[in-house]
Amino acid sequence: MPLIRSTLHLLWMVITVMPWALAVLVFSLFGSSTQVYWMCAGWLRLAVTGGTVILGIQNRVTGMENLPKDELGACVLLVKHQSTWETFSMVTLMPHPLAFVFKKELLYVPFFGWAMSRMDMIHIDRSQRAQAFNKVVAQGKRLMAQGTWVIMFPEGTRIERGQKGIYKSGGTRLAIETGAPVIPVAVTSAKCWPRKAFVKKPGVVDISIGKPIPSIGRQPDELMREVEAWIETEMHRLDPEAYPGASGDLPLGTASSR
Repeated sequence: MPLIRSTLHLLWMVITVMPWALAVLVFSLFGSSTQVYWMCAGWLRLAVTGGTVILGIQNRVTGMENLPKDELGACVLLVKHQSTWETFSMVTLMPHPLAFVFKKELLYVPFFGWAMSRMDMIHIDRSQRAQAFNKVVAQGKRLMAQGTWVIMFPEGTRIERGQKGIYKSGGTRLAIETGAPVIPVAVTSAKCWPRKAFVKKPGVVDISIGKPIPSIGRQPDELMREVEAWIETEMHRLDPEAYPGASGDLPLGTASSR
């Protein structure tokens, strides 16, 4: 049954993304960037709803009260990355438009990438690291000034359930450059949608949103260590089965709190 459900959900996404992406390309010729964003978010909502109905995956979200309340309140969301699920879900959950920082190669993915190219996001060339970060800062400042939140995956790639990647300081460097707070987010999506797996399982994905951490006056590496400590401690709390006997592996000086 999981194989059949996974196949049906993939077909659902393929069948729906093609006309939706074409509609986005046409609409982007005369619609505003914000309108294009919410139009694309509509397809992501369709994909997540399909995941709930077809795959049996449900989100359980805590900490929404920790998000900025001001219409133009800026923040940098730093999210644990285990699967495609949170990439889709974060857009459907957040009350503000999000700008992902992603490698430019994704723009060449048929239909999905074409639609992404019409959105006001931050796509970078990873082979030019210094120039890439300058672009992230310049575009990040512009986007946050208009009420868009920047979202980044500090580990850089999807991580296996129960594992921890290397947390890179790009997100905290951006926050310090712009003066925006960082908001850590823990996600247990690999319980249902394992990294690079075709077959998905029904269940509950916990999405825990931490309290904003001020960036002013901080150092990027030191601030990222605080973000890493919160996320990894929260991951142990939310998904203890993934970390058997791993209490000694928790980052030093951590405590799970929201």
